[in-house]
Amino acid sequence: MKKVLVTGATGFIGNYVVNELLQSNCTVITSSSSLEKAQQASWYPAVNHIVFNTELFDDSVDYFEFFGAPDAVIHLIWEGLPNYKSDFHYKVNLPRHYAFLQNMIKHGLRDLTVTGTCFEYGMKEGLLREDMETAPQNPYAIAKDTLRKQLQVLQSEIPFDLKWLRLFYMYGKGQHPKSLLSQLDTALSSGDAVFNMSGGEQVRDYLPVNKVATYIVSAALQNQVTGVINCCSGKPITVKQLVLDYLEEKKAAISLNLGYYPYADYEPMAFWGDTNKLSSIGLL
Repeated sequence: MKKVLVTGATGFIGNYVVNELLQSNCTVITSSSSLEKAQQASWYPAVNHIVFNTELFDDSVDYFEFFGAPDAVIHLIWEGLPNYKSDFHYKVNLPRHYAFLQNMIKHGLRDLTVTGTCFEYGMKEGLLREDMETAPQNPYAIAKDTLRKQLQVLQSEIPFDLKWLRLFYMYGKGQHPKSLLSQLDTALSSGDAVFNMSGGEQVRDYLPVNKVATYIVSAALQNQVTGVINCCSGKPITVKQLVLDYLEEKKAAISLNLGYYPYADYEPMAFWGDTNKLSSIGLL
């Protein structure tokens, strides 16, 4: 039975990943900075939870042993979101997270999965393949892309498997309240007559978060396909259509005030992910 550590276990994706691992009959070690939040999770009685705050990282500690010498790590934690434009990501998060992962690897970890972001591709339009050159344009994406490159350099010194899951867009219960569908749910529950949103013509790639968790865990538990792996649907959809489909699914109605918000300047208008690597793992 594989022993897997999940960092950021109490986060939006983390909760789903932990449950998916338990269904896969893994021994699960979870980590977060808050014991109280972990104790509220349904999975808490079934895991070994270890409190850890990245701010208190100490390189003199053997974190591989500290976390019970896991067979694999799924590194989800990343502070400071959803503020993609803060230099906190590369000034604070990047060195801190690299130091932690380097410490784990130097002390024995040989199987690492880390979540990256589709923003690493930069302002490219259309179908995005894993073999494309990255060109990140915001601090969050720059930090993630740099972390990946640093880990790849480390691989030349210490051999280990690295699976870098580039997340696209996702939705589901527990998502950040500022996310599009969370705001839509709030408007519906408040009985609002109008929902303010962008023009909705952006083309994106969406997955429900439970599917994202399935893909992350399936990729993490195999070692045939490594490196960068797009975690996406491969199916482009406009944001407006996503909202309309969501309303239809919920049998709800609200007037859409399209164009109320400007389009974000840190992402291209139309992009979606290639799924060939996911297919090669047998997920599609």
